[in-house]
Amino acid sequence: MKIVISLGGSVIVPDKIDVNFLEKFKKIINKIKKGNKIVIVTGGGSTARKYIETLRDQKVDEMKLSYMGFRITKINGLFLSNFLGVRFADNLNEVKEFSRKDNLIVCGALEFNSKGTSDGTSSKVARAIKADVFVNITDVKGLYDKDPKKYKNAKLISKISFKDFSRIANKIKFMAGQHFVLDQRSARFIEKNKIKTIIIKDINNLEKIVMNKKFTGTEING
Repeated sequence: MKIVISLGGSVIVPDKIDVNFLEKFKKIINKIKKGNKIVIVTGGGSTARKYIETLRDQKVDEMKLSYMGFRITKINGLFLSNFLGVRFADNLNEVKEFSRKDNLIVCGALEFNSKGTSDGTSSKVARAIKADVFVNITDVKGLYDKDPKKYKNAKLISKISFKDFSRIANKIKFMAGQHFVLDQRSARFIEKNKIKTIIIKDINNLEKIVMNKKFTGTEING
């Protein structure tokens, strides 16, 4: 199975580097990489957002803020690749080359786009390597009918069509450092290319996904 995993920077560094999470993640990844091909794409997360929000208050241009977020995804990727002891791919050609030889590689955002995010990168990587599934690990369990951080009665949506998900994502105005389970460009891209996508929080779900077992999260498909 070919799997692309988008790992939110907020998962790696919630407030400080979460070593316990990373050790657990490493153990699971080393288990599921056997017989599979995995590409992990790192996001900028809370680190990027803190920088961006501070500079936005100083009226710094949005293009510059986006570029900074792009660079931070690469720093997170370099960190994770060293933590896992695998190669870091700096561009799409390296992703294709390394993934042919290695069971596991890591990358950050691969090209700068002022309205792009690491989720958009992940969906493009998924198409490039013909992935069976694109898994987005974030700090919420999946897509809810309303913001779970504001409403205690928010319900998790276990499955949604590409079209319906894209409609929800496109209602959100893009800003550098925005926080949603998947960005707008990625939502449109997975719909256009019919890339099966799964949103999860608990990394124990990774093994369940690989084994085609029931998991907790949101599947975007059909």
